[in-house]
Amino acid sequence: MFHVYVLRSTKVDKLYIGYTDNLRRRILEHNSGFSKYTKPFISWELIYYESYKSLEDAKDRESKLKHYGQAYRRLKERLAKSLQ
Repeated sequence: MFHVYVLRSTKVDKLYIGYTDNLRRRILEHNSGFSKYTKPFISWELIYYESYKSLEDAKDRESKLKHYGQAYRRLKERLAKSLQ
């Protein structure tokens, strides 16, 4: 399984979107400073994820969330209470 996930920094008001085949490991990596982008904003909490059988589907969904404002906006609307 492949997962598209959304993390929220508890330090600043910032979201991070990514994909992985091992969600627990990846969250630990983000919170341990292994990711260059997320290191300055540690600590991260998982607020949302979607699972896919296909790597291509997961990559496509991550790309849409990152590069298409409409998809990102709709996701933020769905997660409104989690983002407070």
